[in-house]
Amino acid sequence: MINRCAGLALVLLTPPLVAQTPAEREEVMKPIVQLFDGMRKRDSVMVLAVFAPEARLAATMERDGAVSIRYLKPEDFARAVGREPTPPWDERIYDPEVRIDGRLATVWVKYDFLAGDKWSHCGIDAFQLARLSDGWKITQLADTRQTTGCKTPAAPK
Repeated sequence: MINRCAGLALVLLTPPLVAQTPAEREEVMKPIVQLFDGMRKRDSVMVLAVFAPEARLAATMERDGAVSIRYLKPEDFARAVGREPTPPWDERIYDPEVRIDGRLATVWVKYDFLAGDKWSHCGIDAFQLARLSDGWKITQLADTRQTTGCKTPAAPK
């Protein structure tokens, strides 16, 4: 009986999820789309513009069974995007899950990463965004990176 009461109390006390309109989701996705367009164009200015001040990027990687996290400042990432003679970076995203509450949003999205036309890896991008006075900005971006077992559209079959 106690478990049922606790479960009922949890359901009754949980606030309802706020419905999101397609327009709201589209606004949250704008800086993410701009980020990937900037990467394909090798436009460091375009890439840097989507990040909030003091944002950070975190890449989780596994090599030889050891997992590590590499942190990067947006400025360093943007500089790498424009670096020649490396091929343009083409990150293709699929099935974004967007959640918004007021000025905070998260986006969880699958991706394929290609260097030029060569597939490199797949994974998940997890974005945290804040709506600032000049629009939605990425405050944090964390990703996973896999080179095997990918079931994304561009991954080798």
